[in-house]
Amino acid sequence: MRIGSDKKGTGVGAILVIDDDPHIRELVQALLRGAGFAALEAADGREAFRILGEAQVDLCVVDAMMPHMDGAAFCRAARRYYPDLPLLMLTAKGQLGDKVSGFDAGADDYLVKPFEGLELVVRVRALLRRYRKVVEQVARAGVLTLDNASHLASVGDGRLNLPLKEFGLLFFLASHKGRTLTRTQLLDEVWGLDFDGNERTLDVHINRLRDRFGPTTGFRIVTVRGLGYRLEDL
Repeated sequence: MRIGSDKKGTGVGAILVIDDDPHIRELVQALLRGAGFAALEAADGREAFRILGEAQVDLCVVDAMMPHMDGAAFCRAARRYYPDLPLLMLTAKGQLGDKVSGFDAGADDYLVKPFEGLELVVRVRALLRRYRKVVEQVARAGVLTLDNASHLASVGDGRLNLPLKEFGLLFFLASHKGRTLTRTQLLDEVWGLDFDGNERTLDVHINRLRDRFGPTTGFRIVTVRGLGYRLEDL
């Protein structure tokens, strides 16, 4: 089992790569880390479940064919015990029947080997966004309540209308309260994968939020040099 040392100190949950081939595990982890993610690894489904009980995992990349517990069996068990855990199945089997079996087992997405590194990263990011939008509809930052469905911030009965990007940024930070989020994660989540601007845009929006919400609102946005930002309650 390999836990902890690969998480880069960001405080964000890792992507768990489950594959019995060490070369595939090494390749996938390198691609994920290059995209700003932390990564953990497991050689089969049984080891993966041990890691899920000990580490914070945001998504699993699961090989279909493994000893002890194959990918389909892992997905079925994960759906029972971790219903909100995104599952991306990675396999050499590309026939329609194989894909149907994977989805029936509980996989959210299916990527056939050999694959392009960029496609893997894009699919991982898309799954993370999809789950966050479904699961996290309300977040809190100090005295503020943030409703993602209406894009409204409220304090008691009072409501605040925020510009869309400011709301999205504050909501994402509040949804991961106490965790350091990288600049790449924030830009991808709030501005999208096709954003062609620069990181200065993120800094401007962070400063606007700081100017708008002072200490009386009960939270602060902390700059983590070389990484990104973190929201903390006061």
